[in-house]
Amino acid sequence: MLVAGEASGDQHAASMFLELKKLLPKIQGFGMGSQKMSEAGINVHVDSASIAVIGLIEVIKHYSEIKQALKLMQTLVISENPDLLVCVDYKEFNYKLAAHAKRHGIKVLFYVSPQVWAWRPGRVVEYGKVIDMMAVIFPFETRYYQEKNIPVSYVGHPSVDKVHPQYSIAEAKAQFHLDSDHPVVGLLPGSRSNEIVRMMPVMLEAVEKIAKQIPNVQFLLPQADSVSDEMLQPYLQASPAKIKVIKSQPYDVIQCCNAVMTTSGTATLEIALLTVPMVIAYRLSPITYSLGRLLVKTPFIGLPNIIAGKGIIKELIQHQATGDNLAAEICKILSDSDYAETMRRNLSNVKNKLGTGGGSKKMAELAAKMISE
Repeated sequence: MLVAGEASGDQHAASMFLELKKLLPKIQGFGMGSQKMSEAGINVHVDSASIAVIGLIEVIKHYSEIKQALKLMQTLVISENPDLLVCVDYKEFNYKLAAHAKRHGIKVLFYVSPQVWAWRPGRVVEYGKVIDMMAVIFPFETRYYQEKNIPVSYVGHPSVDKVHPQYSIAEAKAQFHLDSDHPVVGLLPGSRSNEIVRMMPVMLEAVEKIAKQIPNVQFLLPQADSVSDEMLQPYLQASPAKIKVIKSQPYDVIQCCNAVMTTSGTATLEIALLTVPMVIAYRLSPITYSLGRLLVKTPFIGLPNIIAGKGIIKELIQHQATGDNLAAEICKILSDSDYAETMRRNLSNVKNKLGTGGGSKKMAELAAKMISE
C-alpha cells in the first residue's frame, strides 16, 4: 500500500514502485496518489490532487475531504492487509495512517522525513513509535533519528535520478521555437491549486515589468501535471504578456531558461540540479505565515539554501513576494553575469552534495527487504 498526498510524493511513489516491480515482479500496489502512481500500475483509490494543500487555513477549508480520504485509507489498511505500508511525505495525514497501521500489525516504511531540522524536532520520537523504518532523502537527516535509536536509512533524493532533460538545450529551444539570441525566463507557480491562486498574479505582474526592461525577453511555463488548464488559463488569458505553456517536459523547459521564478518546494531542488539561476517566492495565508514564523527554526525555506547552509538564492516570502521584487531579481540575474555565474557555481555545489542518485532503487531495495523479512 502506497500513500502520497502531493505531486512530488506521487512522483516519488511511482518511481519507487517501478523499481520495486523489477525486484518483485508479482508485486501489487494500491492506495492514494495521482496520475504518476496510476501510470506506474498502482491502483489509486483516492486521487490526492484535490487535497494537496499547504497551510492551516487551506487544510481547514479541505478538512472534510482530507478526513474522508484518511478514513478510506484506514479502512483499506484493515480490509486489504498489505505486507507493507509505504507513507510518502504528506506528514500529518500519513502519521495518523501509520499509527493506525501499526495498531493492526502492518509494517510501516515512511519515505521523506518530516522537516525536524526546521521545526518541532520532538516529532522524531513521535514518528519512531508508529514506523518500522524512516527513509530520509538528505544525508544530514539521519543523525536526528540515530540519536533516538530509531531505524533510519539514507536513500538519497529521488530527484537526482529523474531530473534529466530529453534533449540538448539547442534541440529544446528549437522545439519550443525560442530565439537563442534573447533571454528566456521560466515561471513555476506551483503544483497546488492554492499556490496558483496566490502566486500566479504576482508572477504575471513581474513578467510585465521584466518585458518592459528587457527587450525581446521570452517566457516559458512548464505546466505541472497536477495543474489543469481550467485552473491556469484564466490567469494567462487576462494577462497581456506572451507566455508559452509547455506540458510534460519540465526539465527541457528549465534548462532553456537563463533565470527562473519559482515557488518553494521540490521544484527549487530540480532547478538547482539543472544549475539554473532562480528566485524563490512564496505566499501563505496570514495566519499560517504567522504560525510558521513562531515554529520554524531554520532561516531559509528554499531547499538549495538549506542544503548549502547559506543564502545562495534570494527568497521573497509573504509581503516581500511582489511583482516589483521578483522582476528586480530576475533582471539582476539576466544583466549581471558575475552574479548569475556565482549562483550557478553555488547550485553546482548543492548538486554535488546530493550525490550520484539511485534513490528510487535504494528505496525499492529497502521496501523489498522489509516485505521479505
